[in-house]
Amino acid sequence: MRKMAQEAGLSLRIESRATHGYHIGEPPDPRTVRHAAQRGYDLTPQRAKKLAPRDFAEFDLILACDSGHYEILESLAPEGTNIAMFRADGNDVPDPYYGGPNGFDDVLDIVERECARLIRELR
Repeated sequence: MRKMAQEAGLSLRIESRATHGYHIGEPPDPRTVRHAAQRGYDLTPQRAKKLAPRDFAEFDLILACDSGHYEILESLAPEGTNIAMFRADGNDVPDPYYGGPNGFDDVLDIVERECARLIRELR
């Protein structure tokens, strides 16, 4: 999203957070990095971060990639926080680890499509 927003001339602060403390400080899975690099996205500087209470105040929109995390975000967020599903159709972003040999590419297709949609809406 960050790269696509820059290419569209938008100045957005885009961050990724986890709702659980797993893998905090670690880089993305090497398969994710590899597949993203093949499409021109550099994920090597990225490190896992955990959602903090201040994030609800600092961001105008918080997106959940699946319904389970949406429910967690709703339970943690102060009233009036703008939380939405990442996909416009409300469906979960599938887990690439269980998507077979094309899982990572299939998920990247979804992410690129939804990021392009969000950028169109922001314009």
